[in-house]
Amino acid sequence: MDERILLNISRGGPLQSLTAVELRLNEVPLTIDPRPRRKVKAWVRFGDAPVRVDAVAARWTPDAVGIVFRVEEIEHRCWVWAGAVDDLTS
Repeated sequence: MDERILLNISRGGPLQSLTAVELRLNEVPLTIDPRPRRKVKAWVRFGDAPVRVDAVAARWTPDAVGIVFRVEEIEHRCWVWAGAVDDLTS
């Protein structure tokens, strides 16, 4: 995605993330990659605006993926549903 477009969208509202209730981390297995490097494309939302970003999968459950991505110099972290992520390393 064009960095300028992503920057403008990121200024449109806060980055959305799944809630603790949605994640159920006390009920399902959680995998944490100590050196995240699995490249993915993921749909995220800034405010009400959806955008697809290049990210790294840092952790995951059976239903969700914790991703890390940058917009200019700012690192963003959020949880998204597993269905919102396309794995690029397979």
